[in-house]
Amino acid sequence: MSIRDESIGDRIGTFGREAIRNGWTRERFVLLGLLGLVLVSLGPPFQVYLFTEFLIIALFALAFNLLYGYTGLLSFGHAMFYAGGSYGLAIVLRDLQPHIADTIGSGIAPLVTFVIGGLIAVVGVLLLAIPIGWLSVRLEEIYFALITLAFGMLVYSFIIQNPQGLTNGTDGIIVTLGITEIGGTELRLGDRQTYYFLTLAVVLPSIYAIWRIVHSPFGTICKSIRESPDRAAALGVNVTHHRWMTFIVSAVFVAISGVLIAGLANVASPYHSHWTTSAIPVIATVIGGATYFSGPIVGAFVYLYVRWGISRYPVLEAYWEFFFGVMLIVVVLYFKGGAAGGLVLLQAWLLDVRTAYERGGTSEAWAFVRESAAEKQRNLSARLSNLGRSEPSEGAER
Repeated sequence: MSIRDESIGDRIGTFGREAIRNGWTRERFVLLGLLGLVLVSLGPPFQVYLFTEFLIIALFALAFNLLYGYTGLLSFGHAMFYAGGSYGLAIVLRDLQPHIADTIGSGIAPLVTFVIGGLIAVVGVLLLAIPIGWLSVRLEEIYFALITLAFGMLVYSFIIQNPQGLTNGTDGIIVTLGITEIGGTELRLGDRQTYYFLTLAVVLPSIYAIWRIVHSPFGTICKSIRESPDRAAALGVNVTHHRWMTFIVSAVFVAISGVLIAGLANVASPYHSHWTTSAIPVIATVIGGATYFSGPIVGAFVYLYVRWGISRYPVLEAYWEFFFGVMLIVVVLYFKGGAAGGLVLLQAWLLDVRTAYERGGTSEAWAFVRESAAEKQRNLSARLSNLGRSEPSEGAER
């Protein structure tokens, strides 16, 4: 028994030494990431639920950042596509599931209905995004933000009005996923672990698809438009057309996240289309960093888990907006690259500490840590003193 344990320990030690010596390759990172995602499913049911919600919000924020971080357009109305996905699924499950069950049998009908409902919801959002995007991208900066906000509130009002009993008004539509029977095995789609893996099966390919878009020639053109629309136009780029296409692609991926949130929350709610929901990807992107691909993912994690931590204390919960406001101020003032940028700087700093240790041992590394900390403190003091001196001078000029 001890020989086997030593063998396993030796293998783990060898793997660790190779990782440190050769660096983390993409394959190792992906393998450990997938292993971590599998281990999450073994946690408490509520934590599985919370992490599933994180994956959905991360996709929501990534899709939003495709428009904001890579094209330079700030939308305050993306919740309308989020709600389009959730209501599209809910309406199909409510109205078409009995007919699908009669056609293909009740065993696999819940899963088939979920897939069909998701596809119909995404197509519906696509058809909605085409005219809205065509009108919106002709405006820039604050005017673009305001027109998307107006369209978002128009969709919210439409849902509240409950035309022909379609949306069920302020009550929303209950989403029941049902039990699927595959090969004699019953699978409850609403089970926390089952839905977690279903979400993974949708979110991971979607994130990869967004990554490929960002690193494609189309994504390069989007980044050139973000940096300078006039220069991009001078090079022959149809700026309005590319913004329109990016708007549509962003809306499609937001719709996918809307489909998933309806199944997770078991309801398609009018709240999904409210402007406050549009603020979620904005906050997550600002916290994580819009200039990094992983920024919205990191921001979604920080946003959701800080929000959950605050909710555990009633005193803090009563003022949770204040704490988020302070966090946003700190990020905007001192972390220009967001949390993802901060992690990159931390990695670079740790590498410098390691270099100092290899050069002179513990004393050299500790001296470097003290010197870098003192330099950060001096820079912060200089920034605060400059800020204090600038206010009187501006007042004197007036």
